[in-house]
Amino acid sequence: MSMFPETLVTAAGRLLLPEPGTVTTLGPGLRARAAAVLLRMALDQALDAYWQRVTPSMTRIGKHRMLCLEWYVGHDTARRCRTTWTALSAACHYRRYELPPAPTEIHTRLLEVTSLLAALRAGQGTTSVTSTGDA
Repeated sequence: MSMFPETLVTAAGRLLLPEPGTVTTLGPGLRARAAAVLLRMALDQALDAYWQRVTPSMTRIGKHRMLCLEWYVGHDTARRCRTTWTALSAACHYRRYELPPAPTEIHTRLLEVTSLLAALRAGQGTTSVTSTGDA
């Protein structure tokens, strides 16, 4: 089952800030962790869509697509992707002796994922890699 990244971000936002009058059976920490999972999925799907447009073979390579991103979208966007993906990964994992992620932290990540989706969709840096040894 594949959903659009924007749909996942919207669902994460609803988990973090339920509509008034909505009965929630999950605590804020559990909702924040579930939102982190949705946000990481959205970022993964946006990266897949980006690489599908730029270099389709890159969608088959998990970790390398994040490492190579800097050459295509620039240092800042690549750094933001790595930082956000790593933070969301940490928030997704349950650890017995750690508190769940704070909803405000995940909400900050939601805003960052929204910004990254726009940057990746705009195709910033879709030029090919240039050799630095040709100077």
